[in-house]
Amino acid sequence: MNNSKVRTRYAPSPTGFVHIGNLRSALYEYLVAKAMGGQFILRIEDTDRNRYVEGAVELIFETLKTVGIQHDEGPDIGGPYAPYTQSERLDTYGEYAQQLIDSKKAYRCFCDTERLDQLKAIAEQEKVQYKYDRHCLALSPEEIQEKLDKNEPYVIRQFIEQVGFTEFEDEVFGKIRFDNDVLEDQILIKSDGYPTYNFANVIDDHLMNITHIVRGNEYITSTPKYIHLYEAFNWDIPTFVHLPLVVKHGGEKLSKRSGDAYFSDFIDKGYLPEALVNYIVLLGWSSRTEEEFFTLKELEKIFDIKGITKSPSTFDTDKLNWMNSEYIRRKSPEEFLQVASKWIDLGLKKDLDKLKICNMIQKRVAVLNEIPDMVTFLDEVKEIDLELYVNKKSKSTVENAKTILPLVYERISLLDDFSHENIYGLFVEIANELELKNGTVMWPIRIALSGLLVTPGGAVEIADIIGKEETLKRLKKAIDQLENDNV
Repeated sequence: MNNSKVRTRYAPSPTGFVHIGNLRSALYEYLVAKAMGGQFILRIEDTDRNRYVEGAVELIFETLKTVGIQHDEGPDIGGPYAPYTQSERLDTYGEYAQQLIDSKKAYRCFCDTERLDQLKAIAEQEKVQYKYDRHCLALSPEEIQEKLDKNEPYVIRQFIEQVGFTEFEDEVFGKIRFDNDVLEDQILIKSDGYPTYNFANVIDDHLMNITHIVRGNEYITSTPKYIHLYEAFNWDIPTFVHLPLVVKHGGEKLSKRSGDAYFSDFIDKGYLPEALVNYIVLLGWSSRTEEEFFTLKELEKIFDIKGITKSPSTFDTDKLNWMNSEYIRRKSPEEFLQVASKWIDLGLKKDLDKLKICNMIQKRVAVLNEIPDMVTFLDEVKEIDLELYVNKKSKSTVENAKTILPLVYERISLLDDFSHENIYGLFVEIANELELKNGTVMWPIRIALSGLLVTPGGAVEIADIIGKEETLKRLKKAIDQLENDNV
């Protein structure tokens, strides 16, 4: 490379939302650069116009901002190697393709789709690997010029020697070797004038002084083609870092079609960006310590290529939920209120004290989308199943409830300062008077106030949140129901 500083690049195609595996590559590329005091470049690879999605570039910018990645150079901020969008660099690719033609390392191919399909059908019938048969390599200069004069469409293919082998050292998988006779003369420039992914990558990586290529190991089989291009131009070959696959339980790849693969989907479900970043980085990398929780800033200092594993990493939703819940628990009440507020609004119609609600639910939330169902009972209580008053552990019965709830109603009516402390004191006082355990008194009150077997908070928290008037209203409704019960 032309300089010694480590330079990595994230080069996504604007084809839609950012995939979890793709984001992991971005994170590793970023961390490799930052941990080694280098630079991280964002480049948009939009040469596949058939797959281009309007607005996808903005989604890429938004995703990087959400996870906290700041690129040093890119389409939006510029840099010494601008432009950083491949569709704006077409003349460059054409010039380098012509260089290869001039040096007999590439050639024009005029074969149409029908002929290529026939070759593929024959290969399939004979059960052999399909490779282009180099038909156009034999064209004379005069024949080529005649076709050009007729404006016949063509692609530019690289000529790859079919003898010997190509070998390279990968930072994760070690020495990898491919026989050259399995390699096809790859297309460099398509008939629409746009470069292929493989060709544009190599040209841009060289011109932008990229030192480390970090990507998924599904690209290992393409690497010999990259190497042949570097060698054709007599350029230095960068360091390759191939990452293990991310799979679901059972070894199946994360699927875009299954809706379990996009970063934005997880954000929309209520996962915290910092928890996702932490979890995604650990999919295929280990700090080789017992610690599992890292901020992006901490990872910038400790990330090491040697910590990347070879074997596929399993995307475990249960583990992600646990990690997300830990991040939620570690937030201050005010921080949690900030992220939980919109989710509370989805579950509540009433205007209640959100900070109190957050204090009640924070330790019980794993993913933020659980919140609406968790708090909706604060709006209203439907008819209560009387069996809910029965609890062996707290020694609660329907008969107990008939005694406890009227007394609680009477005492709360007389309570001037309806605060959390006073509510708790009152319930304990009633338990002492009735010579019952606190739990025996608290259970029927909580059932009366919520109508649910399981709630995120106890009787005191619920009463404090809904207020004195609503508490009395719910107690009265429960008492009336119990009085009409024949049990």
